Amino acid sequence: MAREQMRIQSPNGIDLRSAGMLVGEANKFQSYIMMYHGEYKMNCKSLMSMLAFPVGPEADVVIECEGEDEEEALKHITEFIKNLKQ
Repeated sequence: MAREQMRIQSPNGIDLRSAGMLVGEANKFQSYIMMYHGEYKMNCKSLMSMLAFPVGPEADVVIECEGEDEEEALKHITEFIKNLKQ
């Protein structure tokens, strides 16, 4: 299992557009990819899951990957989130 804590830098947080792009990126990997925000746990491969709990700008989240490509998935997803600009 690989995990990293990070802060959402996007001025809109994780909105519909960025959630859709994040789901597309997460589905490129075989690993399970989860995002934790406070007490909420979201599956990064499910748009409904990502939209169920709001993640605003400057929110602290934890990205957790588990599977055969977990290190690559974690690196890719955290870089993708860091580069979200709207």
